[in-house]
Amino acid sequence: MASIQKRGNYWRVQIRRTGYPTLSSTFDTKAEATLWAAQQEKTLSEQTPERVVQRLRDQDYRLQDAFDRYIVEILPGKKPTTQERDKGSIRRLCRDYGEVALAKIDGQTLSGMIRQWQSKGLGANSIRLYLAHLSHLYNIARKEWGMVELINPVELVRKPKLPQGRDRRLVGDEEERLLNVCQAVNPELADIVIIAIETAMRQGEILGLEWRHVNWLDHTCYLPDTKNGTARVVPLSVRAEEALQRQQQRATGKDGKVWKYTNDGMRASYNKAVKRAGIVGLTFHDLRHEATSRFCEKGIPMMTVQAITGHKSTQMLKRYTHISGKTLVDAVRGS
Repeated sequence: MASIQKRGNYWRVQIRRTGYPTLSSTFDTKAEATLWAAQQEKTLSEQTPERVVQRLRDQDYRLQDAFDRYIVEILPGKKPTTQERDKGSIRRLCRDYGEVALAKIDGQTLSGMIRQWQSKGLGANSIRLYLAHLSHLYNIARKEWGMVELINPVELVRKPKLPQGRDRRLVGDEEERLLNVCQAVNPELADIVIIAIETAMRQGEILGLEWRHVNWLDHTCYLPDTKNGTARVVPLSVRAEEALQRQQQRATGKDGKVWKYTNDGMRASYNKAVKRAGIVGLTFHDLRHEATSRFCEKGIPMMTVQAITGHKSTQMLKRYTHISGKTLVDAVRGS
């Protein structure tokens, strides 16, 4: 039976049942105390003493404890690059909230965390990544670690809306100016830029390309390891194939990686070239946007474009696609 007593300005509840751990809590009002007592007595009648003990332990299981176990048991199944990214996000989450118990993070608490992240200038993409980590953690804890009474708080909150996709495209003579400067810096850099514009491959996919993955007969290259974790085949335009042929002539061997640049080295050289060309606000990733938009302007079906670019969904593909005004006018006027 529950014992409800007033202690100063609070109401204290104690529940004792043979074979079960003692449960206790304090409340501001007697009504709250009575309701909690009824709920706990109902739970005791439905659960074994062992299950009640486990439930109490679960209530003290900290976010840090859970993520420590997650890193050991779950992360090794992910790609190495994903593991490193996830570990960084997890460290930041635990730095601020590691001492908080999983059972204490409800929808209201998580909404407050989101507002705090936003006040620190964290973008929607970063916040949604944090929420994805938390959601996966709670689902694993429920399904695989026996913490069946946990409620996933991510399902109770509104996620920040993603910003509109970047709409930066090459305009005027920017492509010619950029390639001229790249050619002067390093002909290899110029051909990397051409590959990006012609294929919509990501920077990591381009620089990770190996000669054994280039199929000259089929005019394709094979990407066994992509950001999405799925391999894909990328068709090569005449211009892209010519760029690869030039690089093959420069190469001392026909095995190994196609390009000599590292990711950091290429990014630094590209940024310098953009600056020297007098171009403002054009990232290397914008060349992927440019290529994707050109595919759509050519009238290539959306599903085909998605297969070429490797976007997970047509919704994500649309964020990367920005049809030029001239193309829209031509489509309407039949030019």
